[in-house]
Amino acid sequence: MDPFSLREKLRGKRIIVFYGGWSSERDVSLRSGRKVYESLKKQGFDAVLLDVGRDYIDRLKDLGGDVVVIMLHGKPGEDGTIQGALETLGIPYTGSRVLASAVGMDKITTKRILLSIGIRTPDFVFVPLESDLKEKEKDALRKLGFPMIIKPREEGSSIGVRIIREDDDLFGLMAQEREDFGDFYLEKFIEGKSVTVGILGTRENSFALPSLELRVKKGEFYDYDAKYRKGYTEFIIPAELPKTSLEELEQLSLLTHRAVGCRGFSRVDAVVSRDGVPYILEINTIPGMTDLSDLPAEAEAAGISYDELVLRILASAFE
Repeated sequence: MDPFSLREKLRGKRIIVFYGGWSSERDVSLRSGRKVYESLKKQGFDAVLLDVGRDYIDRLKDLGGDVVVIMLHGKPGEDGTIQGALETLGIPYTGSRVLASAVGMDKITTKRILLSIGIRTPDFVFVPLESDLKEKEKDALRKLGFPMIIKPREEGSSIGVRIIREDDDLFGLMAQEREDFGDFYLEKFIEGKSVTVGILGTRENSFALPSLELRVKKGEFYDYDAKYRKGYTEFIIPAELPKTSLEELEQLSLLTHRAVGCRGFSRVDAVVSRDGVPYILEINTIPGMTDLSDLPAEAEAAGISYDELVLRILASAFE
């Protein structure tokens, strides 16, 4: 939908920006939502911020919302919960629908989908809540070896993620991860470059933005601080990779977006090994939109301003 048609469609309509919420990514969501809201207001839209609490449906009705821009990271905004409620209410909303949102939030289901269509992802050992930790520790040592990475099944912003090395207490870290997050998994650590690829559009109309290489200047990997603290990470756009690796990475990222069924926009995280082989790690169905976020930087490199990016996201409510 072109900007003129979108403005005409939304003439006299109220846009509600969902932000905040109660997930572990609340602070990031507040920053993303505020910046998107400011862009919408600057562009002349009737936009209102709504910090999502348990009473969000009543508040949405009180505000008279016609369209919702979802800028919630983590649960309940990125896992299909909010999307399902809005579907029931018949209110258009931005981004992926219920199923793609739920799949994208569930890293294990995402990996299984990737493997089913031949997309490369690092080897992993899934540790569901009811499993025997000692047996899973043995499986991880046999299948993955050190170093390995421990990750929650359903979290974002690298929360709960840690590199585990040979001199660490693997069993103790597994026990703590279970206590903190429930289901989790251990993943083979791939030495190489951390890269992310933004995707815009839906189905056959989707396309990859220039890849972004994340060079962490402080810390071991692209963790929460590296993502959201200024000066912790250097952005290289496009990623400094061999041409064949770059092309394969962008193609695999686009395939991931389409396979999961994402709508409007997403961001695919990957690692490219030292010998130039891309491995897809996960997909984010509502990537950050802060001053330091990856997606706006990738869009800018493609000649898409922040305001235009916001319009494209808004248009996804009607795709």
